[in-house]
Amino acid sequence: MPQTVAPDPAHPTLPASPPSEQGVDARGVTAFLDAVEQLPDVQLHGLVVVRHGHVVARGAWAPYRVDTVGRVYSVSKAFTTTALGLAVAEGLLGLDDRVLSHLPELDAEVTDPRSRALTLRHLGSMAAGHLTDALDPALAVDPTDLVRGFLRLPPEREPGTHFAYSQPCTYTLATVLQRVTGQRLVDYLRPRLLDPLGVGPVAWQQDPPGRDVGYSGLHTGADAVASLAQLYLQRGRWEQQQLLPGAWVEEASRVQVGTPDEDDPDWRLGYGLQLWRSRHGYRADGAYGQLGLVLPQQDAVVALTSECASVQPLLEAVWEHLLPALSDGAQGAGDADAELVRRLAGLRLPEVDAGPGPADPARWDGARLPAAPGSSPETPAPTSVRVRRADGRWELSLAHGEQVLVAPLAGAGWLTDDAPVTDPDGGEVARVPVATSGGWTADGDLAVDVAFLQTPHRLRLHARAGADEVDVRWVSAPLWAPQLSDLAAPGDLTP
Repeated sequence: MPQTVAPDPAHPTLPASPPSEQGVDARGVTAFLDAVEQLPDVQLHGLVVVRHGHVVARGAWAPYRVDTVGRVYSVSKAFTTTALGLAVAEGLLGLDDRVLSHLPELDAEVTDPRSRALTLRHLGSMAAGHLTDALDPALAVDPTDLVRGFLRLPPEREPGTHFAYSQPCTYTLATVLQRVTGQRLVDYLRPRLLDPLGVGPVAWQQDPPGRDVGYSGLHTGADAVASLAQLYLQRGRWEQQQLLPGAWVEEASRVQVGTPDEDDPDWRLGYGLQLWRSRHGYRADGAYGQLGLVLPQQDAVVALTSECASVQPLLEAVWEHLLPALSDGAQGAGDADAELVRRLAGLRLPEVDAGPGPADPARWDGARLPAAPGSSPETPAPTSVRVRRADGRWELSLAHGEQVLVAPLAGAGWLTDDAPVTDPDGGEVARVPVATSGGWTADGDLAVDVAFLQTPHRLRLHARAGADEVDVRWVSAPLWAPQLSDLAAPGDLTP
């Protein structure tokens, strides 16, 4: 059934504090919120700011929640490298082990000397020697086994000498980890990391079944990203436990390889072990603005989940507004703290100005509209939309391939629902958490935004009054989601 947005619970493990008590100027946090609202193509979904081990700002833009379990893209790599550090500490492998020593079944097939020389450090630092991302070339070599295709793809440079952000590096690293631990990454991390940090259910995309992808596909929330960043800030210590060796934190966060050819300034400062160096501290970094910023000089971390076309403007806003606020210069504390609390409580994504029903219901009830020419070519953009009235409410049926997703129309505001996805026989194959805003405008147009809450992504639909087609556009297109059912967290959430 449709749901309204409930208040978020507190962070599961970190204590909360008024910003001024931790030397944080709340006016700077508010200025950051103001600045981000003015950025084109940037929509924040979740924010957690921690200073001196206390949460000083925490909020989500409805219909998202801070504890929403969503796709964090390459922030997944930070959890993978943490698993690597734990496995090194347990003596299961060494950072400078040759990759083939853990995959002996491929030894005879991998003949290129550079590939044979690859170590786990080369994989972790994205310095395998290939000049570009090897994902597509490796799949061209072997479409059925990415690791085999990757290791049979000769690097153009000596390993360790050239940076190229390459997904098969992390995928192969994750495969080795799952080999030596005998467990999926989520199962290995659960007692060693996730439970101590208070991280609730997570999910991780698998390919093939049983093997977590490693480079992406983790579904978790801003609280978990903040907790992992705080663990690194504390050099692996959490409460009374040393969860991760401090030496590993130093090794993973230092520059392992230079990145001078990257386009943006916060990408040119070097790469560690699945972590980027920044102008201030270092970070876990996922597509569309999923960020875990570790700021040692400020004794602070910032976790952000968002939907943005370019991450650099978002980082610029952090450096310009948030960073000065973390400098023990809090002034006008009481009023500023209270204003920030009010602001965080009222965060919402922009809503569509529309009503839940049309002026001419007979024209719309049962209408099936194909996607207009020029609509988003990215999958899984619907190829047709059906509008109908059922059980006293208006709803949309979005069809893509053999799957159909049914979502309610909200009118003004946001309405959340676990939208069923059905196959050609009408059988339910998934439930996809969505939020819809929109319906019919004063001009009689159908205008709807559909936010897929376990991803950063939003779909925009617009059909003009009297038109026989609908414009379908992703505000940002999902990566690696061939079907509508892929817009939900994969499988059962791991408790």
